[in-house]
Amino acid sequence: MITIGKEAPDFSDIVAYQSGDFTKVSLSDYKSKWTVLFFYPRDFTFICPTELREFAKHQEDFAKLGCEIVAASTDSEWSHKAWFEKDLPEVKYPVLADTTHQLAKEYQVYNEEEGLAERGLFVIDDEGVVRYALVSAGSVGRSVKETLRVITALQSGELCPVEWAPGSDTLGKA
Repeated sequence: MITIGKEAPDFSDIVAYQSGDFTKVSLSDYKSKWTVLFFYPRDFTFICPTELREFAKHQEDFAKLGCEIVAASTDSEWSHKAWFEKDLPEVKYPVLADTTHQLAKEYQVYNEEEGLAERGLFVIDDEGVVRYALVSAGSVGRSVKETLRVITALQSGELCPVEWAPGSDTLGKA
């Protein structure tokens, strides 16, 4: 079970599409960095490209926080290549091809009936520990700005109240 404050499920050598190439990605590639790992249901769909584009649009903002972005779906690397080259050239972060569905199962976002990953998002800190997890209905896209806010709050080491924003008062040390 995914538990906040516990080590993230490890993965290694998963084929990914990234900027026109195929590569292999492991969680250990992100050691010493914060990582956002997000799952989306399918290539060539309606809500998924809005999320993928928004993460791409804010990739520099994540980098300023020392955070990398990794996406995943149960589609193949060939499907990713066809879709991203045609419709999403601005996406530069790796998109994992979880064709065995093992990664989606490990992160508990696998929908057995439909054979796809639900919308899941995990913030993993620079020590490989899960600090935030969100799983939502496939019909609702996630807020990239909220993800940035959460990472900033987590990295602050402070107690951050509801609707806290960077620069706002906190409730003291965590």
